[in-house]
Amino acid sequence: MKRKLIAAIGIAGMMVSIAACGGDSGDDGKKAGADGYAGETLTVWVMDGSSPDQWQKDVAAAFEKKTKAKVKFEVQTWNGIQQKLTTALSEENPPDVFEIGNTQTPAYAKTGGLADLADLKSSIGKDWSESLNESAVFDGKQYAAPWFVVNRVVVYNKKVWADAGIKELPKTRDDFYAALKTIGEKTDAEPIYLPGQNWYHFVGLAIGEGAELVKKDGDKYVSNLADPKITAAMETYKKFQSLSEAPKDKDEATPQQGEVFAKGDVGAFIGMGWEAGIAIETNPKIEKDIGYFTIPGETAAKPEGVFLGGSNLAVAAGSKKQELAKEFLKVTLSDEFEGALAKANGVIPNKDALQTNLKGNAAAEAAAPAAEGGGTTPLIPEWAAVENAPNPIKTYMTAVLNGKAPAEAAEQVEEEFNKRLSQQQ
Repeated sequence: MKRKLIAAIGIAGMMVSIAACGGDSGDDGKKAGADGYAGETLTVWVMDGSSPDQWQKDVAAAFEKKTKAKVKFEVQTWNGIQQKLTTALSEENPPDVFEIGNTQTPAYAKTGGLADLADLKSSIGKDWSESLNESAVFDGKQYAAPWFVVNRVVVYNKKVWADAGIKELPKTRDDFYAALKTIGEKTDAEPIYLPGQNWYHFVGLAIGEGAELVKKDGDKYVSNLADPKITAAMETYKKFQSLSEAPKDKDEATPQQGEVFAKGDVGAFIGMGWEAGIAIETNPKIEKDIGYFTIPGETAAKPEGVFLGGSNLAVAAGSKKQELAKEFLKVTLSDEFEGALAKANGVIPNKDALQTNLKGNAAAEAAAPAAEGGGTTPLIPEWAAVENAPNPIKTYMTAVLNGKAPAEAAEQVEEEFNKRLSQQQ
């Protein structure tokens, strides 16, 4: 899926307060009668690239058959969506249902813009994947429904690996490192392209270590970059980055690592499956040489930790059609349509049992095993400002890669990190 989940990997700017209107969901909207919800039209915002046109048509038909109501899908772009949605939720007629980045959910929930979906969770969400549903919960309440996630995999050049004499894909982190070293010793290729600021991979490593990027200090959150578990994640990153010629002060999009990989002289990179599409677009001949595998963890039994970037579906607290909106979610999140979306877009569905729909999609099949142990950036509204440029975590990473001790690098960015965490939401 050639799509950049911009909103799904953090809010680019600070949220402003949402003066949500509407009352308890049980009292909002027209109740279904003998004619169902005939004459009603539900407005649903979905993001560009999230759902194919045919999927939308099929969902709309099933929804109308069940409720006698119609659904109007309105496709939004990620650029500027935070402010647009914030404004819409404060108005009298907000979208009834909308797609929201998984790490955006706490900020919108805190401002009162999202309806409580506890009844939906109890009725259709008992087997939602815990790692996906975590982002849909705020202060112990279910404010959204998990829709899908994507995560990073190893994209590798089969020809380069064959030239190095590597016959089996690595099963552990040490195997992976050894294979990359062999590529460096036996070929002219760069073993791995890993820029110094591929920070979502670093977040994944931290998740794998069981680390938290922030901690509570009294009633506020502060940086936790000095934690030994964070240090361990950064040391792993540094070990692999030492095999790369990529700049230590750039991220995976500067330049696009898919374009670098397209030249054919790189053994592997860590990225989203759709980034292989960039390589193919740049150099169509490389398609036959591209393979994928799950990022190996410390042991063969458990993949490396990964950042789960994705989307939830929420109901506006100010919607006058909340019961109808929940009926729409029951259709959309049914095994039929959740599975169909996973198959069409190669995204990880919200139930482990539905991962069979990924069969035949090599990148998605490689991503799926790591989803269960994946996680996100801190699911707190205060996190929003941290990712604004210059991202202090990127600054920390570059400092360590350039020789600073992790503790010293953490101290260097602590003041800025904490300042951002203390900004009013």
